[in-house]
Amino acid sequence: MEEKLNSSIKNTWKAKVITIFPEMFPGTLAHSLAGKALKKGLWSLDIINLRDFSSDERKTVDGSPAGGGAGLVLRADVIDKAVMSHKRTTDNDRKDWPVVALSPRGQSFNQKMAASFSRCKGLTLICGRYEGFDERVLNFHKIPEISIGDYIISGGEIAAQVLIDSTVRLIPQVIGNQNSLSEESFTTDLLEYPHYTSPRMWRNMPIPEELLSGHHEKIKQWRVQKSEEITRDRRPDLWDKYQKTK
Repeated sequence: MEEKLNSSIKNTWKAKVITIFPEMFPGTLAHSLAGKALKKGLWSLDIINLRDFSSDERKTVDGSPAGGGAGLVLRADVIDKAVMSHKRTTDNDRKDWPVVALSPRGQSFNQKMAASFSRCKGLTLICGRYEGFDERVLNFHKIPEISIGDYIISGGEIAAQVLIDSTVRLIPQVIGNQNSLSEESFTTDLLEYPHYTSPRMWRNMPIPEELLSGHHEKIKQWRVQKSEEITRDRRPDLWDKYQKTK
């Protein structure tokens, strides 16, 4: 059984989420930019309950780790049925419609991935739980794993919302001023420059004069300089990448 939000609207970017906690969605995705875009039909969200693909009365989706150990592992046969059901409901290949599993051991999610996903027709996310997935189903379906950071959370549902939010905001018309996207952190391997607004003076700290000059080229140079300084100080890894591509 699928819970569909705006999924009847054609030619919109679609997210399918396979989870054992469908009640956790749309969650944060119902608010702010993503929520407004969802209501407008700029993207759609289908929530797929993994337990609907279990074959026993208890709706079991997990089992004990082979070889012993703590915790539980999501079963290959149950995930396989959910993925195959997805395949029957879409006629897109993996380039147009990627399928990914959310796992702390996956490749680190980044802005370039978000941009790539936003250009697809849709994306299917399988939320990890417990000790993770039976490796066989990942290998059989060639499903890559993605992580949102080097830390552990209780499951992939929060990670799925992070990934979807990051992707949805790049869809045309979701953000009113598309030019603002080009200056955001990570777009050019630089962190974003500092921002200021009124009042002009606050606790004896003024807005930098360069930003009040009205000279567009000076403002641009100041912002680039500050972005470079912040990136060099806070993210040496990004600074190295920037230096190589500059």
